[in-house]
Amino acid sequence: MIQVIRHCPDCGWDRLVGQYHAAGTCPGAPDGDCPEWSCTDCGAAFLIGFDSSLHAPPQALELRDLVA
Repeated sequence: MIQVIRHCPDCGWDRLVGQYHAAGTCPGAPDGDCPEWSCTDCGAAFLIGFDSSLHAPPQALELRDLVA
């Protein structure tokens, strides 16, 4: 498993982040690749690799309800 490190604005440091859903199982992503990540230290939520311009407004609202 690959470890992903991102800057966490809540912690103020680079931290290890983990995906919310297991790879390939995200119900809100057409390809199953979950864009929802969270800091493993503080739990701050991230959207990584998500391009909101790809979705029409009604679809974006549906996805917003799925974000942890």
